[in-house]
Amino acid sequence: MAADTTGTSSAGTSGAGTDGTGADGTGAETAIGYEQARDELIEVVRRLEAGGTTLEESLALWERGEELAKVCRRWLEGARARLDAALAEQDPGRDEQ
Repeated sequence: MAADTTGTSSAGTSGAGTDGTGADGTGAETAIGYEQARDELIEVVRRLEAGGTTLEESLALWERGEELAKVCRRWLEGARARLDAALAEQDPGRDEQ
């Protein structure tokens, strides 16, 4: 499976942000799920570590990796916020500690 180095993806229906926007909040990144972004990021890293790409290809892979890392980070931050909210509902005094 080759990594998409164009910075776009056509799959996925969930946004990186809770409002359905892309990784940068502008909607420029086609909305992809955490698992897809993670899997593509793994492939990008594998290709970079393997070498054999031109400088231009390596830079494109690096940039795509940075975009994918932002998507993953936003998904994880959203998950953490949801968990914190759920825990706060169960134990209202938890945030005060």
